[in-house]
Amino acid sequence: MTTLQRAVVYDCDVERAGQVAAVLKILELEPLLIDHSALMRAVIQSPTSPPALLVGDVGDSLDWRELGAALREQLGDVPVVAYGSAEAAEQLAAAVGHSRVIRLPFPFRHQALAKALHVPSQAALEEAGDVVMPTGNSPAICDVGRLIRQVAAHDSSVLILGESGTGKELAARAIHDASPRRQRPFVAINCGAIPAELLESELFGHEKGSFTGAIAARKGRFEIAEGGTLFLDEIGDMSLPMQVKLLRVLQERIFERVGNHAPIRCNVRIIAATHRNLEDSIARGNFREDLFYRLNVFPIEMPALRERIEDLPLLIRDFSNRNVTEGRSRIELTGRAMEALNRHPWPGNVRELGNLIERLSILCPNRKVDIADLPPKYRPAGVVEDLLSREDEEALQVATLPEEEESAVLDEFAIDDRAALDMLTEVTSHEMLAELPAGGLDLRDHLFEIERSLIRQALSRAGGTVAHAARLLKLRRTTLVEKLRKFEMLNEAAATEV
Repeated sequence: MTTLQRAVVYDCDVERAGQVAAVLKILELEPLLIDHSALMRAVIQSPTSPPALLVGDVGDSLDWRELGAALREQLGDVPVVAYGSAEAAEQLAAAVGHSRVIRLPFPFRHQALAKALHVPSQAALEEAGDVVMPTGNSPAICDVGRLIRQVAAHDSSVLILGESGTGKELAARAIHDASPRRQRPFVAINCGAIPAELLESELFGHEKGSFTGAIAARKGRFEIAEGGTLFLDEIGDMSLPMQVKLLRVLQERIFERVGNHAPIRCNVRIIAATHRNLEDSIARGNFREDLFYRLNVFPIEMPALRERIEDLPLLIRDFSNRNVTEGRSRIELTGRAMEALNRHPWPGNVRELGNLIERLSILCPNRKVDIADLPPKYRPAGVVEDLLSREDEEALQVATLPEEEESAVLDEFAIDDRAALDMLTEVTSHEMLAELPAGGLDLRDHLFEIERSLIRQALSRAGGTVAHAARLLKLRRTTLVEKLRKFEMLNEAAATEV
């Protein structure tokens, strides 16, 4: 196969087209974002086959019959990828031939897109090392992927910076897997998790009897990683005496086992990582400046999850797939739950997200996860109230539409509780029989009081049992619980039930 130089992107969703272009740049392809007329010129007027074609959603302006005829004549074996809606993908397949169209879900997995576009291993970083790159299509994580590819082929020391949980070790492994050292060991050690008096033995090894408890000779991490990569995690927590010894090894590429003065030559690549600001540590006297410059040859900064929140859906999908592989259930989040997670600050970053998805896969097996299923810290009162009040506003808008338009709006706003909508519509219609006061009224407050009154009556009639009250109101139990929280009636409901 020959290396592709360009890839045409045709999508009426401009923002998504830009994200597709970012992924193509990672694969070292030149993205061309064009409209219908430009596409037709590229296909009809070009004497040779067009470049790879990626089609999203194209609106109503495209003449599929005209395009299909042109593409069938010109395409040859050019890759055609459909990543938009199922309807657009079917139209494209019917126009150019089903066997020529590859359907991929968006956001893309880099490996899947590289395979579809026949990108060779050097650009896709697949064949030789089976590289697992940090997940995401955001500009910040795309920059990280670009830096990983640039430095992988060289033996330069790399310093990976970023908050805890951002995936620094994953980036280090990607550098190793994409490097010529991929066939040799990748050895990781957490410098902050090992007592200072034992770290020297862990790194350089020791001889039998060299200290109390040394009942046998042991290789250190430098020897184990020979020819490969040594990842020094949390290097900022290393003691100053140990920093001096590490600096000597990095300069001379020679070390000694504890209890033995025979020099051992080493050939390892060093990748270090820390969540600390090492320049501040240098100013405080906690980190050696000469070691910092020795390590900081090629810095890579991992972005916090809150800085690339657009990657959240793809990360959730990856974690969900991993849970399935490990024998747990697959989960899917409702729109409200996803929006609540979008508003979370994620102090624990990607690690925190992975732990949450694993927890939800155990608590909510094989069903949609709604906002009420999230742990309390992910649904603070202000967020829940805002989401639910917005849902009520949307329900009121639906209630005023003609019947034939109602289903379309329901889909648009993802209102999945039709019974709740029916109840609100009925209440609204009933209240319209009353005369509007001369001075007007606050409609939101008025409807708020009506809904709270009906919920209180349902609880009373159900003897305080929330599940029975939900049936009377034709609501889901979780929906009613959220409304009770919104109206600050949870304590009242509990007291009634007792």
